[in-house]
Amino acid sequence: MTYQIDSQPLWQPTPAQVSATRMAALMGETGQATYAELWQWSVDQPEAFWSKIWDFCGAVGEKGSEILVDRDKMPGARWFPQARLNFAENLLQKRDDSDALVFWGEDKVKRRLSRAALYTEVARFQQFLISAGVGEGDRVAGFLPNLPETLVAMLAATSLGAIWSSASPDFGVQGVLDRFGQIEPKVLICVDGYWYNGKPVDCLEKNAEVVACMPSLLKTVVVPYLATQPAIGGMANALCWSDLPAVDAGKSVIFNRVAFNHPLFIMFSSGTTGVPKCIVHCHGGVLLQHLKEHQLHSDVRPGDRLFYFTTCGWMMWNWLISGLACGATLLLYDGSPFAAKGKVLFDYAEAEQMTHFGTSAKFIDAAAKLGLTPGKTHNLAALRAMFSTGSPLSPEGFDWVYREIKADILLASISGGTDIVSCFVLGNPVLPVYRGEIQCRGLGMAVDVYDDAGRPVRSEKGELVCAKPFPVMPVGFWNDTDGSKYRAAYFERFDNIWCHGDFSEITAHDGVIIYGRSDATLNPGGVRIGTAEIYRQVEQLPEILESLVIGQDWPPGKNDDVRVVLFVKLQEGLELDAGLIERVKQQIKANTTPRHVPAKVVQVADIPRTKSGKIVELAVRNVVHEQPVKNVEALANPEALEFFRGRAELAD
Repeated sequence: MTYQIDSQPLWQPTPAQVSATRMAALMGETGQATYAELWQWSVDQPEAFWSKIWDFCGAVGEKGSEILVDRDKMPGARWFPQARLNFAENLLQKRDDSDALVFWGEDKVKRRLSRAALYTEVARFQQFLISAGVGEGDRVAGFLPNLPETLVAMLAATSLGAIWSSASPDFGVQGVLDRFGQIEPKVLICVDGYWYNGKPVDCLEKNAEVVACMPSLLKTVVVPYLATQPAIGGMANALCWSDLPAVDAGKSVIFNRVAFNHPLFIMFSSGTTGVPKCIVHCHGGVLLQHLKEHQLHSDVRPGDRLFYFTTCGWMMWNWLISGLACGATLLLYDGSPFAAKGKVLFDYAEAEQMTHFGTSAKFIDAAAKLGLTPGKTHNLAALRAMFSTGSPLSPEGFDWVYREIKADILLASISGGTDIVSCFVLGNPVLPVYRGEIQCRGLGMAVDVYDDAGRPVRSEKGELVCAKPFPVMPVGFWNDTDGSKYRAAYFERFDNIWCHGDFSEITAHDGVIIYGRSDATLNPGGVRIGTAEIYRQVEQLPEILESLVIGQDWPPGKNDDVRVVLFVKLQEGLELDAGLIERVKQQIKANTTPRHVPAKVVQVADIPRTKSGKIVELAVRNVVHEQPVKNVEALANPEALEFFRGRAELAD
């Protein structure tokens, strides 16, 4: 079963819209008549393409004459070996009175910071880091919401060549230690608490536990968010952000230009199958990839107002903040996306003339279920693009955006991951949008779909791969001295080929459909089924808020086959009965195949998910099969796993 491929697009840019894009400008400068030609040139001539991206997108630094060494090795290729640059320097080029960022903390807190003020704040925090003994290669960790101070701390650390890592404050103590404990930071920045759904959540006791368990820490800085002067006496070597020494307004930020592959960020895998992997990304790779994705694929221009709903535990925060390098204003938000009866983000979009609205597929699904009609209730005249990621966006999600938000908008479903802190497949302002499809493969990314034998396929499902090196490949994993864990994560399936782990298809439009994670793919009767195919059907039913599907070994213990088991979370007050079960099965059967129909449909009170909102099929499968879940601290709601344990419905 594949999605029905529509012949007519939902949106087509006008010639005037196309000609105004940076993508069209690049096509003109390189002599490529179509996007398909430009993409092919970018993967066939990687040295020419990435050198051009450096110049065209305005990267600041010393490029050097050599672009790529060992281009046939993956891993092992080396990009811009002579280059010297600094990520933070590229984000702090403008120092005027225009907005660098706007911040909303639900409906409780609103702040604004100019580019000049941001620069001064970075200089101030940089001086503190220097006084604390932080230098090149040291780690600085943020246990923080998506606050202005988080951005300041990251820029100050990376300007020195120190390595930044972050987690959101909804993590438990063990979840933080599983991450930061591996990388041994010298400085921790945390927050006294945060707002969620209008309620304050205190973090001081949790912070004290974390600090007590990390002997590497020399200093801890507490950002006041709930209180003006939080009580920080329970933390060793702690001080309040507001008590940091001031600096002169004319104080310059020191930018330590480092090698292209010098570590910039340490990011963490979800950790649902064990202690999180520490993925190391570099200055040059992140900068060039994000410049390309923002300027070309997202058409972010100077003066645009860029928003993504994200926490600091999700890679989309790292992606968002790079928008400063394009001259955009960052619109930061912390709290529940459904504050103010689900309208707060659209209130924000209207008030700040948001040009680019980024969110998750789950938010779009939930907004549709709530009956929101933002295009009617809000003035979204400035909005040009909407991004969706985190899970596949269903065709019905596309319909809702174009019906209820705006008819003339670029809807960019995007997919990549923490592994590359960016995208393999994403939007394109010069191409049409087709229902249920991601528009294109990213420039410079030799993305393909392989069958089990390692052969490229079209209009068939297979493994999403990248067949050639790209600059934003991780430098490696922290403490993986021989690189064995890194190679095992991406290169064991196909030799010298990055295998990403997404079950995917390249369509007749040269677009891409993601059917779910390969390791969560169902396999009843030996036929592979993507979980997104089932979610799409089930969640159209108004009674069902959310669902999760697994393959259960059947008969138990024999591993002869699997049967499809569907768990559903219903609207409040509803109970699953025989009639609704039959409707679920008929909906799936009528729109997919009989193999997709679940053998069992079971009601649960909640669906477990990671901190970034992704549902965790593998953890649920382990619980159902009475196998351990190795790291429940990675979950936002670990208590939800209990709804799946020892279910009588699954015994026959």
